[in-house]
Amino acid sequence: MAKIKICGLRRVEDINYVNELEPDYIGFILSDGFKRSITREQAILLKSKLSTGITAVGVFVDENEEYINSFIDEGIIDIAQLHGNEPPELAEKINSKVIKYFNPLTFDKINEYNADYFLFDSGTGTGKGFDWNEIPKTDKPFFLAGGINEDNIKNAIELVNPYCIDLSSAVETDGFKDYNKIKRIMECVR
Repeated sequence: MAKIKICGLRRVEDINYVNELEPDYIGFILSDGFKRSITREQAILLKSKLSTGITAVGVFVDENEEYINSFIDEGIIDIAQLHGNEPPELAEKINSKVIKYFNPLTFDKINEYNADYFLFDSGTGTGKGFDWNEIPKTDKPFFLAGGINEDNIKNAIELVNPYCIDLSSAVETDGFKDYNKIKRIMECVR
């Protein structure tokens, strides 16, 4: 059974939703400039309220190792997700497990990275799908994102067999996490 990650949490209500519905992972966007970005202070508050059974992922776009490791070393996140054009050597300098993102234009670079997990997506939080037949063959567990919703999630799991489905916009209404949408996704998978 595929695991579920709900990404882009930014409100205490979002934490309350996931604590009740129990996805395996949640994501905090910890680089500036994205619509779901949060501050270090917000991340500390949200993590303090997060159930200990849910793994907190920090999503970073082209940040340096000191910045990323500061969140890990302070216990604000459990895993780092590198979601930009980070060089392969950065993944080896992170003080936690690492999820490395790739899109169809960079799929050919997966063998350059020594990450614990891969994430295959159409782009940086676009919510758009891509051709799953393009996903490179790998023995690494991988997260699948991009255009997945309650209508196609079962198909995605059956066809692609990802380690984890990563969702954000599909579980939102008017740009905010929606309890009922998260609940329906969890029911589809479980």
